[in-house]
Amino acid sequence: MTEQEKKENKSVYGDAPEDETIESHTLAIIVDNEPGVLARVIGLFSGRGYNIESLTVAEIDHEKNLSRITVVSTGTPQVIDQIKHQLGRLVPVHKVVDLTVSGPHVSSEVALIKIVREKDKHDAAIEKAKAFDAEIVDVTDESLIFEVTGDAQTVTNFINIMKPMGLTNVTRTGIVALMRGPKTI
Repeated sequence: MTEQEKKENKSVYGDAPEDETIESHTLAIIVDNEPGVLARVIGLFSGRGYNIESLTVAEIDHEKNLSRITVVSTGTPQVIDQIKHQLGRLVPVHKVVDLTVSGPHVSSEVALIKIVREKDKHDAAIEKAKAFDAEIVDVTDESLIFEVTGDAQTVTNFINIMKPMGLTNVTRTGIVALMRGPKTI
């Protein structure tokens, strides 16, 4: 791990033991859909110095008043266990599932990428977008907006390829994920 990576993954509680690796985990959290719940969940992360790499929230059951928060966070196995335990103790939290360890799961993300149209790069940008199955969702005389869907690395790769094409803006949804097969949370 480089010095820069160590700085980026550093917790306010100090360095991890040298023999423990930093892992990325996707957590699905079922919560009451009410004001302040997201702030409490996020407060748990920020108050303990845990980083959130991705966050998505949506209502999943209107009648039961439930929402699902999907969080991608990194840490040592001990830190990830702490996060799960502390999330489970919050009153509005009904269930916490670590999709990374609970079995196979599917994850995806959507991004919108705007490039300023330069005539000499226009066709090249469209050709590169085809390789990622990206769709053109808006065209003006000055710009193109692409929509790309895939895992986080695919989205990042597409963004990096579009940078020399005149990329000006990016917005990403964050990771959404579900367990494969009949098992549910």
